[in-house]
Amino acid sequence: MSLLQFKRKTVEAFSPVNADLEAFLQGYSIEVMPRTAAKIDDFTTLLPAGTRVYIAHLEGTPIDDMIATAARLNAQGYKVMPHFPARIIKDKATLQDWINRYQGEADVKQALLLAGGLNTAHGDFEDSMQLLDTGLFDAAGFKRLHVAGHPEGNKDIDPDGSDENVMAALRWKQDFFNRTDAKMALATQFAFEAKPIIAWADALQEANIDIPIHIGIAGPAKLQTLVKFSIACGVGPSLRVLTRRAKDVTKLLLPFTPNDVLNELAAHKAANPNSNIERVHFFPLGGIKTNANWAIEHGGQSTVPANPE
Repeated sequence: MSLLQFKRKTVEAFSPVNADLEAFLQGYSIEVMPRTAAKIDDFTTLLPAGTRVYIAHLEGTPIDDMIATAARLNAQGYKVMPHFPARIIKDKATLQDWINRYQGEADVKQALLLAGGLNTAHGDFEDSMQLLDTGLFDAAGFKRLHVAGHPEGNKDIDPDGSDENVMAALRWKQDFFNRTDAKMALATQFAFEAKPIIAWADALQEANIDIPIHIGIAGPAKLQTLVKFSIACGVGPSLRVLTRRAKDVTKLLLPFTPNDVLNELAAHKAANPNSNIERVHFFPLGGIKTNANWAIEHGGQSTVPANPE
């Protein structure tokens, strides 16, 4: 028995597991950065084999560090999905080089394509649609391509507060999904309230956008940490969940956990199995170990035999 299995069995022996939440957590993914991954001696003590691990590529991170992290995670049995932020990629030749290196040195077959957090592009690409349009990922045999979703809108894309440009981009991505063999998902920005997430997902279905949703959730963290990252990442109205908690002195110093939002989403998924909300994607803002242990305590089994990819 592995240490991870021992930890899970020990937790199950002493605490009841919410069956809906356990089912909803199956196949969850988690995000790391090269510098945070370097602090983990052995991921196999924290994450079940087959977990999809995104590697965030922030501006200034050397591509060598990204590829080394991908190779290490792949060697430990994880499905590696590095970010390809359009606005930090200089040109098509650079994109091809990254793809070649990820494949050749780390056996990567999946990617998250996004615009990136920069206001101004450093090169030829502005958004994920331009990356998809190069055809390089398809030519290289990438099996899975995820793109960004924004349950609470995105003021960088729609400064007027509407969702006009966001929806236009989603319709383009839906067309790409329909006309290609790419397995896709919308990996979303994190939010803290379930009802707006559900309403957004339902609205996409009504608009005939049926790309599966991997809903972004902030892992357990100090309240101050979550507020800081939420403001920096442009989290929308659900930030009020944190601000209300900050006013409660009895809770101010307690860690914030995603129990409430995930329990509500899990109940919705159990009652609506055809919902396009398919998986949970964790942003471990309070640390990878903290997030992974929370998932273990709540029955999270990452490997999904019915969906090996």
